[in-house]
Amino acid sequence: MPLLRGAHVLLRVMAVAVVVVAGGFFWFLAQLESDEAQPKSKADGIVVLTGGSSRVSDAVELLANGYGKRLLISGVHWSNGAGEISRSLPDNRAWLACCIDLDYSAVNTRSNATETRRWVQERGFRSLIVVTSNYHMPRALNELSHTMPDTQLIPFAVIGEKWRDEPWWSSGAAARLLLTEYAKFLVAGLRMHLDDWLDPPEFSSGDGVTQSPVVSSRKPASGVAN
Repeated sequence: MPLLRGAHVLLRVMAVAVVVVAGGFFWFLAQLESDEAQPKSKADGIVVLTGGSSRVSDAVELLANGYGKRLLISGVHWSNGAGEISRSLPDNRAWLACCIDLDYSAVNTRSNATETRRWVQERGFRSLIVVTSNYHMPRALNELSHTMPDTQLIPFAVIGEKWRDEPWWSSGAAARLLLTEYAKFLVAGLRMHLDDWLDPPEFSSGDGVTQSPVVSSRKPASGVAN
């Protein structure tokens, strides 16, 4: 009997866990933008996290329209130099020379946040427009706000063509992408809570702190950040 009672308790716990995770997934979906909209306000800077189609071009367009003073492209692949990016942006090459910084160090969303914090502190920025794909935005905002809680973050979600053409549930690839991103979102959130519990962060104002440059010649071992 005790064994049977324990099995019933375990089944109930598992059922509750399934309901919570499933409910969380639909909450996650509700956070995703379905249409692109201009940022609600301008900011000191703009950061775009590489890894999705049209993210960089959309971010450069925001820069050209005066939504920020400078743009950081975070997670640039080691094989893509300034010339390669310039060729992909024929209408906005002048901005690359004057107002765009390239980060070659970041290889994932967590390191995107670390490198962005360095850039923000070096520039003395207090507000930031964040450009990434709509499905990636919740995790990106969590990582960035955890790393630099005193910086105002303004999201600009990029909507890919496949999201416009058909609902996600009708596409196996889109469904897998969303489920994978939701799992990453949960794992990242758990990791941040554990980090805060085990080692509460001490955020410096940046005064007197020597920061390494964002534009780095160091080549990452892996490819595009995501």
